[in-house]
Amino acid sequence: MSQPSKLHSSLSPATLSCEEQAMAERDSVDYSIRITKEMAMEGSVPRKIRVYADGIYDLFHQGHARQLLQAKTVFPKCEVYLLVGCCNDELTHAHKGKTVMNGAERYEALRHCRYVDEVVVDAPWTLDMEFLEKHKIDFVAHDEAPYTLGSSEADVYAFVKERGMFMPTERTEGVSTSDIVARIVRDYDTYVRRNLARGYSRQDLNLSYLSGQKYALQNKVEEVKNEVQHKVEEVHDRVIRWEEQSMEMIISFLHMFSTPGTSLDRMLHGNKENESVEDQGEEGEK
Repeated sequence: MSQPSKLHSSLSPATLSCEEQAMAERDSVDYSIRITKEMAMEGSVPRKIRVYADGIYDLFHQGHARQLLQAKTVFPKCEVYLLVGCCNDELTHAHKGKTVMNGAERYEALRHCRYVDEVVVDAPWTLDMEFLEKHKIDFVAHDEAPYTLGSSEADVYAFVKERGMFMPTERTEGVSTSDIVARIVRDYDTYVRRNLARGYSRQDLNLSYLSGQKYALQNKVEEVKNEVQHKVEEVHDRVIRWEEQSMEMIISFLHMFSTPGTSLDRMLHGNKENESVEDQGEEGEK
C-alpha cells in the first residue's frame, strides 16, 4: 500500500521530462500495474500514482497554483507524482494566440511551483494513448467543462474521460491570464508612464516618437504638480505655526499690562480655562 499523499518538498526545482532524473523516475514505474479510481481512493495502490495536468500557464498566477494543488492532492491516501504538461510557443500561438511569456519562461515558472514533480515540455494539444503510455500516466486532471479551444473536437479531454482516467478540478473564479492582461490594457497609460519614469526607453515600450514625448510631458507635469503640492503644504504648516506663535506672544504681552480683576484679566484667564477644557476633551477622545 502506498504512503499518504505528500507535497513536493525538494529544495531543487522540478525536473524537466527530457532530463535524466525524470527518465529514471519513469523507467522505475511498472506501468503494467493498472490503477483504478477505486484503488486510488481507497489508498490500496502498490506504487506512486502518476497524475498529469496540462495548460499554457502564461503569467503563472494563483489560479494555476490552485489547480496544480488540487491535482497533487486528488488522491489524499496515496503518494501522487504530478506531471505538468506545457505546450511550446509554436503550438500555443497556432491554437490560442500570442503569449506574454515564452516557452522557456513558462517551463521555468512551473518548475518552481512546490506541487510540481516534473514538467513535460512540448506537451501536445490533444492527448492520445501513445502519449499516456510514453509518460506512464494514470490519470489526467483538469476542470470538467468541455475544452474545445484550438480543436475541432467537442472536448479535448473526451479521450481520457471515456477511459475513466479523468479527475476533475475546479477553476478559481475571478482570476485568469486574460483578466490580468485586461487589467494591463485598461490602465495602459499608467503602466507606460511608470516604466518610462523607471528608465525604460520608448523603444523598449514600442512607442512612437510623438507618444514618447506625450508621456514624458505627462510625467513632467505630474512631477511639477507634486512639487507644488508639497510646497503648498509646507507653506500652510508654516502659517499655522506662525499664527500659534503670534497668539502666544500677544497673550504674553497683554498679561504684562493687565490689572488683576479687570475685564481684560478675566478675558485672558477665561481663554486659558477654555483651552484647558478643550485639551482635556481631546485627551478623553483619544
